[in-house]
Amino acid sequence: MIRIAASALALSLLSGTAFAEPVAYDFDKSHANLSFSYNHLGFSTTEGRFANWDGSLLIDKDMPSNSSIEFTIDVKSLDTFFADRNAHFLSADFFDAEKFPTATFKSTKVEQTSENQLAVTGDLTIKDITKPVTLTVDVTALGEHPMAKKEAAGFAVTGVVKRSDYGMDMYVPYVGDEVTVTFHAETLKTDATN
Repeated sequence: MIRIAASALALSLLSGTAFAEPVAYDFDKSHANLSFSYNHLGFSTTEGRFANWDGSLLIDKDMPSNSSIEFTIDVKSLDTFFADRNAHFLSADFFDAEKFPTATFKSTKVEQTSENQLAVTGDLTIKDITKPVTLTVDVTALGEHPMAKKEAAGFAVTGVVKRSDYGMDMYVPYVGDEVTVTFHAETLKTDATN
């Protein structure tokens, strides 16, 4: 009986290790940037960014498929570094920001595609239109942050979104339909203990 109880205890301990919960990480917004770019008439690449956003990130280092992210973007924080263009993008011709002030992304699948790269698929919602999007996530660093002395993770994220999928097809195809989204970020483990 003692032997059975000991075996059960060992099995429960091993199971606890194997099925550890994903760990929450906080974004260090002083070292993060959410930007986008698109082709303008074949002559140039125009860039912009969203200054205000928030996200919740769960990382399972041992089983990345258990990781997840949810992201909310303040559409009105859009900045293309040109005031008239900002106003036009926020108008009903494009984002219609008064009516739809936020955009969201919620992951539905995380796949490890190489040692330091993930494919993160999720639902991107803009103007109440939801479409699946797959992002390429390069893990640039994973370990103790040299200054914060906490577990940290760094990412470089890229993906392509067709703006016409979200009812923003003005000037297509002359102004590019495909918008490249780029996100660079440092994150720190929420729990102060490592």
